[in-house]
Amino acid sequence: MADDIEQQNTGPQAEPEVKPAEANLTEELAKVQAQANDYLDQWRRTAADFSNYRKRVEREREEMSRFSSALLLSKILPVLDDFERAMATLPGDLRAFSWVEGVALIQHKLWLTLEGEGLKPIEAAGQPFDPTRHEAILREETTAYPDGQVIAELQRGYELHGRVLRPALVKVAVAKPGAEATGGDEGTKETRETEVTEGAEDTEGNV
Repeated sequence: MADDIEQQNTGPQAEPEVKPAEANLTEELAKVQAQANDYLDQWRRTAADFSNYRKRVEREREEMSRFSSALLLSKILPVLDDFERAMATLPGDLRAFSWVEGVALIQHKLWLTLEGEGLKPIEAAGQPFDPTRHEAILREETTAYPDGQVIAELQRGYELHGRVLRPALVKVAVAKPGAEATGGDEGTKETRETEVTEGAEDTEGNV
């Protein structure tokens, strides 16, 4: 009897079985952890989207603030044009009057105010024609200027913070058809005349 009991105690012991409750708990914990990671990823994406949205709104607000005066400035430009035309056509014998100096001072103050808002004139005369900054209303065939060069500014253009507020009205040079060919013919003609003259001199020398 004692031997049987001893054999039972010294025999191979069975591995402890995992209880169903513990297995369910481990599986549930894994699910919760996966769900938590998913929520964390969603929160990070939402935070990134919100940060980008806030930056975009700030940029739009800054852009709106910079160009909020564009409409008003565009309405003042004709007044500035009138000042410039009046001062440009003013007879010389009237420039010494004090009231003329007062008008010039008003024009200068007006320009300083507009310049302070970010207004700048667009360079035109002598520049290559730029359709984004210039508006060609006249074209002149000429050989005195390169093709496509602005040869006259008819109305000054302006830009606001680097954006065109009003394009400059300009006259653009256009190359004459066959101008290069004509120049070549003249050069050939001069060369032939030189050769004829040199030939005549050689003939006289031989005589």
